[in-house]
Parts: sequence; C-alpha cells; structure tokens
Amino acid sequence: MSDLTTPLGFKPPGEERRKIPVGFLLGLGAVTVAALLTLWLVMVDDPLGGEPVARSRIATTQETVDRGEIATVGVKSGTGALLPPPKADDGAGDADAIAAVGTPEQAADPAAETKKMPVGADPGLLVDGPYGRLPRIAEDGRRPLDVYARPTPGMVASAPKIAVIVGGIGLSQTGTQEALRQLPPDVTLAFAPYGSDLGRWVTKARQDGHELLLQVPLEPFDYPDNDPGPHTLLTSLDADKNIDRLHWLMTRVEAYVGVMTYMGARFTADGQALDPVLADVAGRGLLFVDEGTSSRSLVGDGAKTRQAPYARGDVLIDAVATEQEIDSRLAQLEQIARSRGIAVGTASALPISVRRIAAWAAALEARGITLVPISATQRAR
Repeated sequence: MSDLTTPLGFKPPGEERRKIPVGFLLGLGAVTVAALLTLWLVMVDDPLGGEPVARSRIATTQETVDRGEIATVGVKSGTGALLPPPKADDGAGDADAIAAVGTPEQAADPAAETKKMPVGADPGLLVDGPYGRLPRIAEDGRRPLDVYARPTPGMVASAPKIAVIVGGIGLSQTGTQEALRQLPPDVTLAFAPYGSDLGRWVTKARQDGHELLLQVPLEPFDYPDNDPGPHTLLTSLDADKNIDRLHWLMTRVEAYVGVMTYMGARFTADGQALDPVLADVAGRGLLFVDEGTSSRSLVGDGAKTRQAPYARGDVLIDAVATEQEIDSRLAQLEQIARSRGIAVGTASALPISVRRIAAWAAALEARGITLVPISATQRAR
C-alpha cells in the first residue's frame, strides 16, 4: 500500500510512532535564554541589577572649613617621641602650601627652598694669601659654612638624620669619578689636598650638589712612620709654622664649608697645638669636623670654648672594608640617629665603600631617616 492509497489516520502495522525530541527543544531554549541574558548584561548599564534606586539633589555651598576646625593629632617621630599637633595657623601662610611634618618650630627655613647652591667660589668670601686665595668671612658677615651649604628645605628637626662624609676625594681619578657618579648629593665629599686637577673635580662635585670639606693632615702618634703627607701639622712646630702649613692646605681647593681632620690622634690630643688651628678655622667662618677616630681628641672641648662650628664622626663606616662590616656600621649609624636624633658617619672613597653607601642611601628615606649634608648638623642643634 502506497502513501497515496493509505487512508487518513491509518498506520500500517509494525511502523513505529515518530517521537518529538523534547530534550533537544528544552536545551535549545535554555541556551537561547542564556544568550539573551548575557546580551542584556553587556548592553544595559545597570550596576544595581534592577534594584530600586532613589535619587536626590545634594545642595553645594561655597563655604570653606577653617583649619582650626580640623582635628589634628600628634605623630611619632623616628626617635619614638610623640610630636605635638601643629599650632593653629595665624593666617600669614599660603593656604595652599603643605608644611613639613612637625611643629612650626621644627620646620626648615622656607627661604632654603628658593636658595640656590653656588658652584664656584664667592669672591667676597676669599682673601689673597701667600699661597693663593684663602676662605674668609665676608664684610657683610656671610660665612663659607652658610653660603656653600646645600639647601635642605625638607629637613625636620624632630626626624632622625644621618650625615655621611666620604674622604679621599681627588686622590684617584677613577675613584673620584665613581664616587661622583654613584653617591647622592646629600653625601658630603672631603677632598684630600694632594690630588691632581682638583679644581675640575670640585666644580663637578658642586654642580652635582655636594657639600665639600678639605681634609687637613695632622700628626698621628706613630709619626713619621705613619706620615699623612706633605705640610702635615705637627705638635713639634710652633703655632705660626702650623698656621702657615694650614694656609697652604686651604688654598688647594675652594668653595668648601669646612675642614676635617685626617689622622691626627697626637695633634688633636695636644691643646696647645690644636687651639690656634681651631681659632684660625673658626675665624674664617668654617666648620671644623673631627673624624672621630681618637678618643683623646680635644677638638670638641676647644670648639665649645670658642663657640665654634663643630661636628664629630660617630662611626667609621669602612674601618673593615668588607661588605658585611660596612653594612653593619651603616645599621649602627641608623640606631644612633634614632636614639639621639642625628649621627655622622665617615668613610674613604674605596670602591666597596662607595657602592654600599650608595645602595644603603637609596632605601634610607623609606626607613624614616633623612640623609643630610654635614652643615645640617649645625642647623639641627
């Protein structure tokens, strides 16, 4: 029987009923719904997902809040001391300015922010001597210590500070070049008086923003077996001869903020020999830095008697020139700075010393300590 001759509704025996694929239809519907939902989420910007939303207009005013209405709490300094809140503004300052952390008395001099560090020597701070130009206090009272100082506008008296002096600059051309390349500007550089082409290195150091010291060779206990160099100041010489040697040394470089002892354990322990030198240095408006390697030094007592600018090294950073020992001494400097407020470290321009100091200084601020030039030790008092 063909399909044309089969009666309507008649199904031949043995032929199975064709089933409707319900599962397929349900799956297709689910996929369609999911696709539509995804399309809706992409096309419709409704982060609240259809939740009821109420909107209201917020009125704005031009009123300002007085600084005195803002509660200010004290903070802890790097030494652990609780600093008091800042005093109320008297209205004299710039409302948009951000003050340094600390009380108004502790903030740095605002004039330092606009002060430019001179590169060359100021003619008003020089006087002709028998061996060249010597530093002096200008007729208007300006001192080399102040004029050649590196500005520190962000320095806060309450925060711990470290000054690092690297000596022996100028003796080695390669060593000096690497020190200038790696060390940050806040590291103070002490020039030896015997280097070649010192004027060029002084100019480069000043252009890079470094404060400078002049190293003065002084007699050690084992002199002459241990000889600091030509024109060393000696306890066996009278005051006039030592001052003459000092003046020769002072003409080797210019634009420095002070002098620093080189060796000199015997000389600095002899008050009769030391006192005229301290007087001459202070009378020229210079800082006197004791390297700090001798416990018998009388430099501190002599400087206090004369009320002369003075600083002393606390840690000889590279007494043992190994990476581990240098890092240990730098950590010791941090401890002193946190407990006392300020610390001074001295080192030589050895390649390993320069590398470790540069790496340490790069992370110092993150530990809450400020690296400062040596002149800042006077402003921090």
